[in-house]
Amino acid sequence: MACGLTQNYTLDCRDSIGGLKAVYFASVADVATWTGSAGVYTDVTMDSGKYFWKYDLIKESSNFAEAINANVQNGSVFYATTLEVILNKMQTNTRNEILLLAKNSLVAIAEDNNGTKWILGKDNGLDITGGGSATGTAFGDRNGYTITFTGNEKELAASYTGTIPLD
Repeated sequence: MACGLTQNYTLDCRDSIGGLKAVYFASVADVATWTGSAGVYTDVTMDSGKYFWKYDLIKESSNFAEAINANVQNGSVFYATTLEVILNKMQTNTRNEILLLAKNSLVAIAEDNNGTKWILGKDNGLDITGGGSATGTAFGDRNGYTITFTGNEKELAASYTGTIPLD
């Protein structure tokens, strides 16, 4: 059977931590090719003059999650990705960039706090589907943006070990 199991799962060291430290965005249309297999990609080639854009994230504020969606009767399975990004400090340049993010179908490379990079929206893209901005009330409240991106893919997010093309 082509989808036969291939390995055991054993407990590992308890040395993994949660959260994201950075996310890199590009338009899906600007990616020419991905190089890799078996859930590990080692290179991405962008169309001429196109790049990923890096967003540094506040510690312990942003995350991504994937939900397995399967229908036994239909023989279908897909993975729903949700990426939540928190950007502190409401300011015009961030506002303008959010407007551009909302107008694009995006691919993201999310770097977690363990140093692993994950490709989100590789084939079908991510879209802004929620979020908002708030000033906060008290001096200690957060002033900034919450942005929710969602997408559906045929497979769980693959890891990325190559160099990210940045401007």
